[in-house]
Amino acid sequence: MSKSKRLIELMMTVNRMRKFTVRELADQFGVSSRTILRDLQELSELGVPLYSEVGPHGGYQVLKERVLPPIAFSEEEAVAMFFASHALRHYLFLPFEAESSTALQKFYYYMPGDVRDRIDQMKNRVDFLTHTRQQKAESLGALLDAAVDQRVVTVLYESREGYAARSIQPVGIYASNGFWYCPAYCFLRNDFRLFRCDRMQSVACDTTGIEPRDHRHIHLGNWREYGTEKSVYIRMVVDLSREGVQRCESELCPVPHIDMQPDGSGQLDQNVPVSEMLYFAKFFIGLGNEATVKEPQELVDRMKGILTEMMVKYG
Repeated sequence: MSKSKRLIELMMTVNRMRKFTVRELADQFGVSSRTILRDLQELSELGVPLYSEVGPHGGYQVLKERVLPPIAFSEEEAVAMFFASHALRHYLFLPFEAESSTALQKFYYYMPGDVRDRIDQMKNRVDFLTHTRQQKAESLGALLDAAVDQRVVTVLYESREGYAARSIQPVGIYASNGFWYCPAYCFLRNDFRLFRCDRMQSVACDTTGIEPRDHRHIHLGNWREYGTEKSVYIRMVVDLSREGVQRCESELCPVPHIDMQPDGSGQLDQNVPVSEMLYFAKFFIGLGNEATVKEPQELVDRMKGILTEMMVKYG
């Protein structure tokens, strides 16, 4: 076995074993203890976090921060990986902010010079834009860890009524329109709720003794199906100009179903929660003449009320 191949296999072995002795590795790889010691020294210089213990029960162990073995990428794969990570720079906060920045720097540094030159040429010619929000969302990592580990956390959450402590069990986190959201089971409401991460002033391990629920089968794709509170829906029909269609497709989440016309205009026809009437009223007012609400009448009346208040305010 060549030295380079042995080093790669040794890296994978120590990551898997976590704790080992030089003799164990020497026997496994069929080389001398002196050779293994030299190999371990090289792995340490490459960044593998090894820790040695002396004594009759001593040996080596890999610290918690493991290092993955080298992975071979094609040029196109490397470029795709770079820009997938590069696009995250539009978010001021990430659950792995420092790690993504470090990984991107390493990835770029170890690329061949011609690949780096190509990426430099592409940087200002391709991007994945999203709204850059100024709101802080500093606890994304803690929320993600709680979701993965099925733990309960206490958050200080800002709502319309002010700040209040909530014990929640996060399902996960996701970004939409530049904001971070956290679907979670709320132990106050005994139901699932959607929380804005930037409205969480603090996130801490729960100390009230609440037992976590077994939500391993619940994830971002199905959490709404497990809510006990059922929304009342009403049919909404809106005629949209070409620009109105584009605005709805880019700003509404989830993206609504729109019956398209050859000229690019269309009609939005779908059932929406009655509780969202105020949101849709403000949204379609913002579209101006690019949208005409046909029904429900409740939405039309809500829009008239808002416009009347604005007329009084600016009249």
